Amino acid sequence: MTRDQLAAALVEAEVCAPHQARMRTDQLWRWVHHRGVTDFDQMTNVAKETRARLAERFTLARPEVVDRQISRDGSRKWLIRFAPGIEAETVYIPDVGRAGALCVSSQVGCTLNCSFCHTGTQALVRNLTAGEIVAQVQIARDDLGEWPSDREDRRLSNVVFMGMGEPLYNLDNVADAMDVISDNEGLALSRRRITVSTSGVVPELKALGERTQAMLAISLHATNDALRNELVPINKRYPLAELMAAIRAYPGLSNARRVTFEYVMLKGVNDSPAEARALVQLLKGVPAKINLIPFNPWPGSPYVCSDWGTIEAFAAIINKAGYASPIRTPRGRDILAACGQLRSESQKMRASERRRLAAS
Repeated sequence: MTRDQLAAALVEAEVCAPHQARMRTDQLWRWVHHRGVTDFDQMTNVAKETRARLAERFTLARPEVVDRQISRDGSRKWLIRFAPGIEAETVYIPDVGRAGALCVSSQVGCTLNCSFCHTGTQALVRNLTAGEIVAQVQIARDDLGEWPSDREDRRLSNVVFMGMGEPLYNLDNVADAMDVISDNEGLALSRRRITVSTSGVVPELKALGERTQAMLAISLHATNDALRNELVPINKRYPLAELMAAIRAYPGLSNARRVTFEYVMLKGVNDSPAEARALVQLLKGVPAKINLIPFNPWPGSPYVCSDWGTIEAFAAIINKAGYASPIRTPRGRDILAACGQLRSESQKMRASERRRLAAS
């Protein structure tokens, strides 16, 4: 819950009187989001009778971690069950941002059907609630041993909404979750370290910027409508001209708050020098950086990753035009935790298949 929602719930449950709600909310907030407690009895500065009333009416239990995997490169992936049949994956990636990034999911499944994305092969089940989104951060903090939140050596410094689902189709819950995640007396992650990635839900871009002040990432992957229609089908509804106009109007856009454009490198599809030059023209005048993402294979995928030399040549054209274009190092491939590989169904794979994917 947000602070306001928590205060209202405490009064409604007769845990406290209305004039005490703000004080009690502040008290509980620090225990839950700063200390990470999961038992009301641990709240030593709360009266025993009040703790008992809280325990009768509320729970602090985490969702069930169905599966936990650690990659050879230190990435971690959790399959989390929020309710029967409601599962999503969350991934921690070390050495991203200031220390490490948590890739959270906003939906179970996805409606976008991007042809290169494994997650898109699973039908949408439902939106995740704000609490279920926040719980992903709490579970990662539990596993990394990062309570209380103000630890100077913490490894989770950034949150990216780049997991399962399209965040802008669940904006209300994403915005509420960000309010909780960024609260200075709780999880205390700066909004400048929270990035929301969208495939281009144009009507919601302005609201995202105004409501959340999130850093913006665009899942682009093509420089013309014909190809993007194939790779990212939402482009048929919101073509590139509309998308770029909305990006240029994004609240707070500046050289200090650049847009990140994500571009997956697909051999023989979108990786030619002509495509790189077209990308430079498309982004002209937009404060931006371009993340080049080597394609991460998954069982049954129709694409192959571009050759490394091709990727470097593509990056060189973009760099020469004055844009930063880091080539994202594939992380967590051996546990299917890399970009585009998340899927909530627990699919058992032979070890030989995982090794093949990790090596490709």
